[in-house]
Amino acid sequence: MKLLLKFNLVFLVVFAAGLVLAATIARSLLREDAQHEVIERARLLMESAVVASSYTASQVAPLLREQMSSHFLPQSVPQYAATETLAALRGQYPDYFYKAAVLNPTNPRDRAADWEADVIAQFAKHPKQPELIGVRDTPTGPSLYIARAIVLKNPACLACHSTPAAAPSTLVARYGPNNGFGWTLDEPLGAHIVSVPMTVPLQRADRALGVVVGLLAAVFVLIGLALNLMLWRLVLQPVSRLSAISDRVSLGELDAPEFGVRSRDEIGVLAESITRMRTSLVHAMKLLGA
Repeated sequence: MKLLLKFNLVFLVVFAAGLVLAATIARSLLREDAQHEVIERARLLMESAVVASSYTASQVAPLLREQMSSHFLPQSVPQYAATETLAALRGQYPDYFYKAAVLNPTNPRDRAADWEADVIAQFAKHPKQPELIGVRDTPTGPSLYIARAIVLKNPACLACHSTPAAAPSTLVARYGPNNGFGWTLDEPLGAHIVSVPMTVPLQRADRALGVVVGLLAAVFVLIGLALNLMLWRLVLQPVSRLSAISDRVSLGELDAPEFGVRSRDEIGVLAESITRMRTSLVHAMKLLGA
């Protein structure tokens, strides 16, 4: 096997191993960055929902108190405001999702789906956990969700959610006596859940990975070409010339030309040694001929 072929085989093995390792690390880092980006988006939506709820509770609900005596207005409910606000956002971003999911809600649209009920159960098992982050599959691709527990802290809320008899008649008239009652303090009733699609950030991460791998492959190819050229010009070509001259001298061609390299590297030292050996050989053969 030729020396150049051996060199290229070793180089290709090292290149392939290095490229796979670099691609694996780059993919992990890029996808981690994409996930952090999605988490920040989800937290921003979550904070938007919290702000909308707080605004409704502190400024909107008091203004509607008098009207509530004749008919119930869902606009006075903090979670209703957050849901409506982010539902309007879904008009432009349909894959973004917010829900105040409750196991036993007053408004049936807030009833927790099966996977949301599992999230609420996690908060029941770990009541000190501030938030839960996970990924689930959707028809449009993977989606990251952030959930925060809904825990009843204000005893005044039990006036509407303890029993139908204690609740305002307007509330019972709107939603019926079977929904949103039996709530207790300091227990997870539900969860604020924000869901953000991961498809686009992951696609960007994969495109960036393709660029990184392409650049690395191009760099490796350029390095390989440069090394092949240097190996040929500085090692293989001089060694081939030295080998040809040595063969001619060994066959008795005393008029073979000298090797013309005068460099001070290893090839130059080898050329000087062969030149001295050739001179000694020529001298010895002339003595034998005499």
